[in-house]
Amino acid sequence: MHATVQQLAEMVQGTVLGDAGLTIHAARGLHDARPGDITFLDNDKKLTQLQACAASAAVVSVNHTSLAPNGNGAGGNGKTFIQVRDPLDAFIAIVRFLHGRPDPAPHGIDPRAVLHPSVQIGAQPSVHAYASIGENSAIGDRCRIHSSVCIGRDCRIGNDVVLHPNVVLYDGTVLGDRVIVHANAVLGADGFGYRFQQGKHAKVPQMGDVEISNDVEIGACTAIDRGTFGPTRIGEGTKIDNHVQIGHNCQIGKHNILVSLVGLAGSCVTGDYVVIAGQVGVADHLTIGAGATIGAQAGVTNDIPAGQVYLGSPARPEKDTKRMLLLMERLPEMRKDLKRIKQHLGLPAEE
Repeated sequence: MHATVQQLAEMVQGTVLGDAGLTIHAARGLHDARPGDITFLDNDKKLTQLQACAASAAVVSVNHTSLAPNGNGAGGNGKTFIQVRDPLDAFIAIVRFLHGRPDPAPHGIDPRAVLHPSVQIGAQPSVHAYASIGENSAIGDRCRIHSSVCIGRDCRIGNDVVLHPNVVLYDGTVLGDRVIVHANAVLGADGFGYRFQQGKHAKVPQMGDVEISNDVEIGACTAIDRGTFGPTRIGEGTKIDNHVQIGHNCQIGKHNILVSLVGLAGSCVTGDYVVIAGQVGVADHLTIGAGATIGAQAGVTNDIPAGQVYLGSPARPEKDTKRMLLLMERLPEMRKDLKRIKQHLGLPAEE
C-alpha cells in the first residue's frame, strides 16, 4: 500500500507543508524511518531526532510553527510535513492505512470446539478449535474466542468481546461489551481466603464471581479472583497490563490504569481515573481515591486521598518522598560532618 502526502493529509484532516504529491510507501518511528517513509513528532524534545531522521515526511502538531516551508517549497530540513492537532492519533490512522490488516471475517464455530448444548451464541461468531464453553453460558454477537479458551458454566459475555488463546473464565464470570482479554489470563479463580483453625489453614469458600464492565482490556497472564460472597468488579474503560493480580472482593473504578506486576490484595477499592504504576503492592481493605497516582514499586499500606500522587515504600505523598530522597543523597556528606564535629568536641569516634 502507498499514498501521496496529500491523500494522507486528507485522511487525517491535516495541512500539508511542502510536496503534497510526494509518494509515501511506509510509516515508521523516528529511529527506523527511511527515505520514502513518513514518521511523526509528538514531543518537542524529539525535534533533534526528527532533523536527523531519514524520513521524507512527518506528521507534526499545528503548534510547530518553526517547521515552515523553505525556498524550494519543502518543509524545514527538506522534509514535507502534515500538520494536525493530534500527531499520534493521526499517525496511528496512517499506519493502519498503510500497514494494517483487517480483522478476519467470522468463520463460525470450529467443529473441534466443545460447546454444551445449552450454550447461547450470538450472531457472526468466531469460536476456534479446542475452545470450551460450559453449561448455560451466553455469548454475544461478533465475539472472537480463540483456541483453547475455557469458559465455565453460567458465564455471560457481551458483544464484540475478544478472548485470546488459553484464557480461562471460571463459572459465573460476566464480561461487558468490547472487552479484550489477552492470552493466559484467568478470571474468577478462588480468592486467597483462609482461616487458621485447629492448627491449620482452613479454606473460606469463595462463592462470588467476577464482573468486567464495558471496554475493559486485560493483559496476558493477569489474574482476577472471584469475590467471597459478592462480585469482584472492574469498572468501565479500565486497562490492566500483563501479570497483574487483583484479589477477591476488589472494586476497581472506571478508566483506571494498572501497569504490569501490580498486586492488589483483597477488598481494595479504587476511584475513577486512578493510575497505579508497575510493581506497586497494595495491602488489603484499602481505598485509593479518584484521580490518585501511585508511582512504580510503591508499597501502599494506608488509604490514599483523591487526586494525590504517592511514591516510595511505604508510599508517602510525592513531596515528602522526594525530600527524603534528596536527604539520603546527602547522608555521606552529613556523616563526614558529624565525624569532624565529634573529633572537635573530643567525643569518641564512631566504630
